[in-house]
Amino acid sequence: MSFPLLTVVAAVPAAGAIATAALPAAKRTAAKWLALLFSLVTFTLALVVAFRFDPGSKSPYQFTESHAWISDFGVRYELGVDGIAVALIALTTLLIPFIILAGWHDADPLEEATPNRRWRPTQGFFALILAVEAMVVISFEATDVFVFYIFFEAMLIPMYFLIGGFGDRAGGDGEDEAASRRSYAAVKFLLYNLAGGLIMLAAVIGLYAVTADQLGTGTFSLQQIVEARAAGRLNIGTGTERLLFLGFFFAFAVKAPLWPLHTWLPGAMGESTSPVAVLITAVVDKVGTFAMLRFCLQLFPEASSWATPVILVLALISVLYGALLAVAQRDIKRLIAYASISHFGFIILGIFAMTSQGQGGATLYMVNHGISTAALMLVAGFLISRRGSRLIADYGGVQKIAPILAGTFLVGGLATLSLPGLAPFISEFLVLVGTFSRYPVIGIIATLGIVLAALYVLVLYQRTMTGPVKSEVTGMPDLRVRELVVVAPLIALLLFLGVYPKPLTDLVNPAVDHTLSVVDKKDPKPTVQVDAVPGGGRHGHAVHAQDVEAAK
Repeated sequence: MSFPLLTVVAAVPAAGAIATAALPAAKRTAAKWLALLFSLVTFTLALVVAFRFDPGSKSPYQFTESHAWISDFGVRYELGVDGIAVALIALTTLLIPFIILAGWHDADPLEEATPNRRWRPTQGFFALILAVEAMVVISFEATDVFVFYIFFEAMLIPMYFLIGGFGDRAGGDGEDEAASRRSYAAVKFLLYNLAGGLIMLAAVIGLYAVTADQLGTGTFSLQQIVEARAAGRLNIGTGTERLLFLGFFFAFAVKAPLWPLHTWLPGAMGESTSPVAVLITAVVDKVGTFAMLRFCLQLFPEASSWATPVILVLALISVLYGALLAVAQRDIKRLIAYASISHFGFIILGIFAMTSQGQGGATLYMVNHGISTAALMLVAGFLISRRGSRLIADYGGVQKIAPILAGTFLVGGLATLSLPGLAPFISEFLVLVGTFSRYPVIGIIATLGIVLAALYVLVLYQRTMTGPVKSEVTGMPDLRVRELVVVAPLIALLLFLGVYPKPLTDLVNPAVDHTLSVVDKKDPKPTVQVDAVPGGGRHGHAVHAQDVEAAK
């Protein structure tokens, strides 16, 4: 038996969560350092997986583990990773240490505690973050549908407590009113995602029933189902497949989030601390878009093609709607939340364009959006903690007082609008090229999202960082050492992947090709304009490039 590396990667943060939560109440500083240590060990193990992963392997999944679990119901503990999963595990384990450092004081006890100002247990805060990390990692690793479903749903519990119990202290309202807002946001997050999960559960049971009927033994194994379909031993009826697809897709669209199932996100991010907001949009929400690639497309290829036109329209609405709402926001964190809705629209657009450029760009977008949003939101959090307000109108002239803070905020914002030379640019470019090659009208309209992104980012920077210095920000300190340690590596990654994305593209492209082969989709053949084609071509007639070569 080979070493269970994938299990260990998920088990380390789980063990860290238990160890951190078990520390005595007085050991707050020890809890922080212990959580940071476990997160760094997890990141190191994820790097081992990334460096040992062979993109050229013909096997669709590597480091596979398979053990009997609930044999009577066909449930097996099956793990495996492709290039897409490796990239997202690396992103998750990279961001968690920065989230912990950025939230170093977010759960400290409030000074002058009163009955209306509750004590915030430090140990619980960091233990919940590590618990979420463990569940997200194993969700990326699971190749058994039932195992995936368990952790896909289980991560809602720690996230609920992080949103509702450790909300943002900025806002200017009393503790009771702030607690009420946090509670509302947490409950809305939980209800939306539970509704999606329950519908998915019905689809999971339906999938098991279909496999039991046709294969003789029910199974939840992704690989077994895909192989049985390819061999002709499993033929899901068209109507049944479409219903099962909708059950899976609905849950993933809520998590992603896709318009019109997005309404829980602005409240959840706005009422969370900035590190928890990063955990939501840069880590947890990626499970939804990842699952569309791994489960929706591979389990239900015909239904995926059938639903593609509607999904593309919904994704396009997300792109434009999220960007327009971001332009109208007066709250910094809600602006970033609506910007993320727009970006997730681009990701889903790339996935369902069914082209190698589109899906490759969507996968890169997941990684690059995670880095850029983390950089922007964490710097915004540092800014908000200094002023004590999330309102854009309460700022002005910050770049004269805190130039490093303003500079990092600008870079994070420019990455968010996909400026060439920063990591998200190549992702967005590939998504638009991949979409245009098959659906040119949708690709053209989607480019309006880029224009709107430039508008809301630059207006945000202008109103907060430039102009006369407001009296409320006079004396605002610049970034401290701990904050620089959080932000500097993220900025460096945005620059590095912006000019040299090859390590990521080499990693994810084989997995994208495998997914397209399962769905039986090929890239559209390119066309060129020629003046004359020997053998019958006419001036200005569009022909395929290979036909030109054949004619020559």
